Amino acid sequence: MNRPEPTADALLDVVREVGSELHPARRLNVTLESALDRDVGLDSLGRVELVHRLERRFDITLPEATLLNADTVRDLLNAALAARPPGAAPLAPVEDESIAPGTSGVPEHARTLVDSLEWHLATHPDRVHITLVGESGAHEEISYARLREGALRVAAGLLDRGLAPRSTVAIMLPTSAEYFYSFLGILLAGGIPVPIYPPARASQIEDHMRRHAGILSNAQVHALITLPEAKGLALLLRSQVASLAHVATPAEIVSDRVERIRPMARTDDIAFLQYTSGSTGNPKGVVLTHANVLANLTAMGRVLGVDSNEVFVSWLPLYHDMGLIGAWLGSLHYGFRLVAMSPLAFLARPQAWLHAIHRYRGTMSAAPNFAYQLCARRIDERDLEGLDLTSWRLAFNGAEPVSPETLEEFAARFERYGLRREALMPVYGLAECTVGLAFPPLNRGPKIDRIDRTVFANTGRAEPVAEGDVRDAVRFVACGHPIPGHQIRIVDNAGRELPERQEGRLQFTGPSATQGYYRNPEATRLLFDGAWLDSGDYAYIAEGDVYLTGRAKDLIIRAGRNLYPYELEETVGNIPGIRKGCVAVFGTIDPRSNVEQIVVLAETRETDVEIRDKLKRQINDAAFELLGMAPDDIVLAPPHTVLKTSSGKIRRAACRELYERGGRGAIEHAVWWQILRLGLAAIVPQLRRSLSRAAEFLYGLYAWLCFAFLAPATWLAASLTRDARSGWRVSRFGARLLFALTRTRFAVQGLEHLPPAGTPYILVANHASYLDGIVLVAALPRQLGFVAKRELEQYFVPRTFLRAIGTQFVERFDLQRGLEDTERLLALIRRGEPLGFFPEGTFRRMPGLLPFRMGAFVVAAQARVPVIPVSIRGTRSILREGHWLPRRGPLSVTVGAAINPTGDDWSAAIELRDAARREILMSVREPDLAHETVGTKATPQ
Repeated sequence: MNRPEPTADALLDVVREVGSELHPARRLNVTLESALDRDVGLDSLGRVELVHRLERRFDITLPEATLLNADTVRDLLNAALAARPPGAAPLAPVEDESIAPGTSGVPEHARTLVDSLEWHLATHPDRVHITLVGESGAHEEISYARLREGALRVAAGLLDRGLAPRSTVAIMLPTSAEYFYSFLGILLAGGIPVPIYPPARASQIEDHMRRHAGILSNAQVHALITLPEAKGLALLLRSQVASLAHVATPAEIVSDRVERIRPMARTDDIAFLQYTSGSTGNPKGVVLTHANVLANLTAMGRVLGVDSNEVFVSWLPLYHDMGLIGAWLGSLHYGFRLVAMSPLAFLARPQAWLHAIHRYRGTMSAAPNFAYQLCARRIDERDLEGLDLTSWRLAFNGAEPVSPETLEEFAARFERYGLRREALMPVYGLAECTVGLAFPPLNRGPKIDRIDRTVFANTGRAEPVAEGDVRDAVRFVACGHPIPGHQIRIVDNAGRELPERQEGRLQFTGPSATQGYYRNPEATRLLFDGAWLDSGDYAYIAEGDVYLTGRAKDLIIRAGRNLYPYELEETVGNIPGIRKGCVAVFGTIDPRSNVEQIVVLAETRETDVEIRDKLKRQINDAAFELLGMAPDDIVLAPPHTVLKTSSGKIRRAACRELYERGGRGAIEHAVWWQILRLGLAAIVPQLRRSLSRAAEFLYGLYAWLCFAFLAPATWLAASLTRDARSGWRVSRFGARLLFALTRTRFAVQGLEHLPPAGTPYILVANHASYLDGIVLVAALPRQLGFVAKRELEQYFVPRTFLRAIGTQFVERFDLQRGLEDTERLLALIRRGEPLGFFPEGTFRRMPGLLPFRMGAFVVAAQARVPVIPVSIRGTRSILREGHWLPRRGPLSVTVGAAINPTGDDWSAAIELRDAARREILMSVREPDLAHETVGTKATPQ
């Protein structure tokens, strides 16, 4: 009988099989270079199972060193090849796992965007990468080979023009093949692309170029690749942009001298600069490295289950991060097809977007909220004839505030055309985090939180309101959970992290986060709060979901464009009859259309009706010339209406609140009364919030005093007891007394599910805080042996106490000792001693249930004892990781029904783990983070 050969493909199949059993919710892209712990997620028992399965599959015996020393899948392959029986023909070691030409795949080890391109070129050069859809519906296809050829010619042309390494080149082009060639050509030449948006109409070119001078100067642009229509005026910018040496069209920039192109990009090099459109006073170019971009694409791909068979249909402009990174660079890295349309094609005929999804069987597409609203309300039924949206599995809604009404209207209208409501995905991201930061779980559909409007306005507390409740409610849309490897927190104005359902400023951190703004140290300084970055947005977190409530910054988002008020305020202030420096421009959501509107509030002393009408026309014209769009409302108000700070700065948020409370008529009449009413109304909430913060601080100090009083006495009493049961009773009394003194509401349910005394079982609980151990001691009436990390044995105080209550210490890092500890635990459980585990092995500050380690479940299966799932709620809010001042809050413990093993093998252990996890997830109501990367940084325990 022939032995099965341990080939690379066969071995990879076994590794994926075991990895998928350990992490069923995670999409594993395993290659020969994948690390067994970080990438595949194998703990010590997972390694044992993998080695046993390899030995059975290939009929070999692997040396013990393989179990201890193998770091990667390739190490296992080499060990398997070496373990073949004597006399067998040698197999050549596999040096490369490149996919055969014509098949799909992902460049797992790409370190730059250029690496991704080169991998696909070597693997499947003729595979179609981009399909450009024209106005008539005709399309142009670009393969990887054609893309690289066009990019090389641009790179050669730039080098002919003296482009130095890491010099910047601006691209001001519409969606076209030339755009893609130019962007990658700049990278191949060693430069840094700077995408900027082109003028919408020829009549705007002069003003458009003038307003871009600030960006070009800040970026120190060496060359500008632009439209033929804009070239003449762009040449005039040289007098304003000292670094600008060349202005050329795509046809002029190319060269055939491609033989000298040797791309040398590194992972920490800048991939491109992402400037926010619309601001010229203080340009902010977000610095994004290749590492940032690839980290963001990888994290988003894992969450979304992306592979190379997707089809992304996009009309989003390529100067916008969602269109450039989310659509194109995502397709470049993962190798799926991008169907690209012109933004103007969508604006002219919104149905063209939907029909493109139908025609090309698009699986993914993205758009701002206004686009979904436009489709839901403006498209005639006759234009939707024959539409089929059944292929659309991911419909991202982001880049501007997401409206619950829009989601409901879009889902209701297009459900009959095959759209699944579960496909709608409200997401959150920002350029400072590359593009994506928070995504909801797959196939969940929109989740909308209905909260008490009055409570929220007065305290910032997002108090839930049931559907049947008659109280005035406001609705916010859940934008999901942070992508793998990233974290989000909500802080108050003092930088103190807030509990769940409390509104504050959203901060984030992770490998996709920018290093700062290009040549703008002041803006970069304001962006960072230690290791955290300030998003400029207000939000709250509930059950792990992020809910965006507003913007702290003055940015106005309209039709997918980011607009800043400063220039328009200055321009309007220069109009004769308007009081200079007394103009406020802000955005507000129209309650009827749910679209953000631009409001101009300007002071004037003019009272004549005709003069005021003329002023409004002048303001309207100025806004159109500057922004390319007219304001939605112009309010002419008497002097001293526009609110300012003591230093004279415009208080735009306060002006917006005044406008929304009083409306335009109230501003134009009896303004002093509105301001007085607004001021008085603000005093009470502010006083209430200040008192609340002071009370929280005092409570935290009091809680620590209680702990400082009880802990030494409890430690001493437990240490002096004769046995673990007595030590447990003493500790339980101390824990319950602590909760009583701190007035902590403490509830325990399901104690009847605990087996009778003397019956062995395995208890598994979720882990969210340092308080979890105290909570379990307080909740459980009978002693059980906690299983804790051996590092705690090094310290006298915890070692003495933990031993006194019967804790068992196990090794986490030494595989051999870890296996010995497993055998010791098996012996204890077989003697009738129950054991308690935190199978996550660690906890972190963000809500969510981390992947479970297998130790508890393997012991339970092999010993044939039941697993008791226990859910702990409230500890994370009371004492979150990284914070040492406890907060007031309720605690609850729910003991679930016993889960009995169906066997004593690995499969039975997997079943136990999955059943326990389902039970705990139902009770804790937190996100399931089993899909996250194993290498996500967590708090060490």
